[in-house]
Amino acid sequence: MGTLLAQISDLHLDGSERATQRALRVMDHLRALPRPVDALLVTGDIADHGDPAEYEEAARLLAAPFPVLPCPGNHDERVAYRKGLLAEPASDGPVNRAHHIAGTAILMCDSSIPGRDEGLLDAETLDWIAGTLDGLPRETPALIAFHHPPVGLHHPLPDRYLLGQPAGLATVLASHPQVTAVLTGHAHTAAASMFAGRPLVVGPAVTWTLRLPWEGDRPADREQPPALAFHVLDDDGRLTTHYRVVI
Repeated sequence: MGTLLAQISDLHLDGSERATQRALRVMDHLRALPRPVDALLVTGDIADHGDPAEYEEAARLLAAPFPVLPCPGNHDERVAYRKGLLAEPASDGPVNRAHHIAGTAILMCDSSIPGRDEGLLDAETLDWIAGTLDGLPRETPALIAFHHPPVGLHHPLPDRYLLGQPAGLATVLASHPQVTAVLTGHAHTAAASMFAGRPLVVGPAVTWTLRLPWEGDRPADREQPPALAFHVLDDDGRLTTHYRVVI
């Protein structure tokens, strides 16, 4: 079947019972699958306020018998994220990590700007992406994941806080054909588009779902159940995505 990945996003853990239970439902669902995923990607806004206690809870909730690969979002705080979730020394630099899962390279990138809601893959991160891809065998497929979508999604709320200067990433992708797709979160809606000639797949949110302009005036639908994405990367480099809600 190739590489089987799950993706969750935007848990916004804030110490409330609601946030905890929604994240727990999703993780229980993933742990109970008859065929375990090869890895779980968590594309940002894991904490709601960036407090150390929120990351301590996240570390407990995200513990799983499969690899869990996170990246930060605009609600995350790098120092507390590193200490509480990754158990690493405190540092406020970009949190970029490369993983090798079932023959696929997965680059979890930091598109956050401390203190801001919009995103950016800064020069350090773009250099890291390019250097990491350069170091891979050309036949190794790669996925790039981060929080902020690099294109508009036709809703004024997420479209105010997109990835800034996306041309930098497009330039990197142009010289690295082994990148199969770009995966993001942030928008609180399951979506699919294109970026720089690659599929762009936006994972749904655990905490609440974005209502689109043609669905009504109230943007945050807190009654929808939490959702996730399953990605299957075939041996020929074709990505297929399925979305699920967790009742």
